[in-house]
Amino acid sequence: MPSSFSDLGLHPSLVQTVTDLGYTEPTPIQAGLIPVLLTGRDAIGQAQTGTGKTAAFSLPLLHHLTPGSGAVQALVLAPTRELAMQVANTLYTYGRARQARVLPVYGGQPYHRQIRRLQQGVDIVVGTPGRLLDLIRQQALDLGQVRTVVLDEADEMLSMGFIDDIEAILQATPAERQTAVLSATLPAPIRRLATRYLRDPETVAIGTRQRTAATVEQRYYLVHQRDKLAALTRLLEMEPVESVLVFARTRANTVAVAHALTDRGYPAEALNGEMNQPVRTQVLARFRTGQTRILVGTDVAARGLDIDHISHVVNLDLPRDPEVYVHRIGRTGRAGKTGVAISLLTPADRRSLRTLEAYIQEPITRAVLPTEADVEARRSEAWMERMRVWLRRERGQREREMAEALIAEGHDPVAVAAAAIKMARTEARQRPAEPIAEVRPRSTPSEARRPRRERDHRRPEPMVRLSLNLGRSHGIRVNHIVGSLAHYADIPGRVLGKIRIQDHRTLVDVPPQFVGQVLAREEPYRIGSKTVTIERV
Repeated sequence: MPSSFSDLGLHPSLVQTVTDLGYTEPTPIQAGLIPVLLTGRDAIGQAQTGTGKTAAFSLPLLHHLTPGSGAVQALVLAPTRELAMQVANTLYTYGRARQARVLPVYGGQPYHRQIRRLQQGVDIVVGTPGRLLDLIRQQALDLGQVRTVVLDEADEMLSMGFIDDIEAILQATPAERQTAVLSATLPAPIRRLATRYLRDPETVAIGTRQRTAATVEQRYYLVHQRDKLAALTRLLEMEPVESVLVFARTRANTVAVAHALTDRGYPAEALNGEMNQPVRTQVLARFRTGQTRILVGTDVAARGLDIDHISHVVNLDLPRDPEVYVHRIGRTGRAGKTGVAISLLTPADRRSLRTLEAYIQEPITRAVLPTEADVEARRSEAWMERMRVWLRRERGQREREMAEALIAEGHDPVAVAAAAIKMARTEARQRPAEPIAEVRPRSTPSEARRPRRERDHRRPEPMVRLSLNLGRSHGIRVNHIVGSLAHYADIPGRVLGKIRIQDHRTLVDVPPQFVGQVLAREEPYRIGSKTVTIERV
């Protein structure tokens, strides 16, 4: 395997560029894929996020470039605006010596600017499928002379429903083009796409045995659903946090969690699909520059997010798909740094945890949450360190005079210092660490013999009543209601309270911690062929 970029056969200017950027040794995906693409052969590259896939296809693409030809020679498809911009920046950086003209195109930007750039002449276009297809239909983008097409993060594009757009774009390019597919996974739709549009491709698969990076410390905490926010705030206070990406299941949850964290003194911002592009760009810019240290997002909103300084990834809930978990935690521990992946699990998640561990082929460590005393000790130490800094600076002359005056009045010096610290800490308005209920071991045999409803509701909590638009006249039964809510809202059916089926509607009591999860679902609930709408009473 090549040990340096100079061994790969790349154009000398590209070798010099990557050397100037501080890269001396290609990553495994680069060492495996670059020689294949340099031959002009179609290829499939499989590797996890953060392994250097972008350079693996960018450098061969730039090697084959004929600068200034006046036509689009290469096309890169990406699932999100952010990834399109990042790939375009990488191509521009690597291709500066080759005088490569690179244009990113994506939704949320005016068409006329992109069309004007295309008219001026572009060598490489990087874009999202929707905007690319719009430009093709407007006859503003001519792909008739494209020699190379790259599908980056192909599995993400397919999961986002872009398959028809991708096929339409590929059909607008020459049949004799070179095609490369880059993907973290190779599900059946990717293989079918490759069979149809690639010619005898060579597959370069890296890291399939170890699905998660060795630079990421993985651990989980067992908590009740209602205590997850309290657990998260304790961890944020105790961990050496640089920046945190928190994954929530729904758009509504991203906003609720971000607001709750900010209210508790941990400024956070939400990132979800409801944001328009200018707002999204501003949120990401603040996160990249460290103005915001906590970002709460959904999987869809975080796709294509490529930021190297994320120190922690937090899963508020385990994703249903283990591959999604791998993608999530792959956003930390990058660029030679270490990272931490934290998952907050409930007792009901134990089976999902075992499935996940089997998939990634390694155990995830169970950790113990910091206690209230731990949090208080950490806060005290932080105040002590701040005091030491001020003492070393020997500033605060006016405050020294005030202290000396109090001492001259006969007050004990230690008592004066203690009163000053107490006042300062009171002004800081730090909330006390919220209590967290202990997760008890599995039920004892005697408990197991009790009726389930008795075990689950020994400590009844106030319920929130929801109304469903179907009732007895629609043939609805209790098991239909439980099954639909449990399946679509992804909540345990056993947590539901009273269910009252009336003639034309049904009333369901839901624990307050699950209400947001039930109401936040964007797609409709269904019972058989019937569509269900749910609202608060």
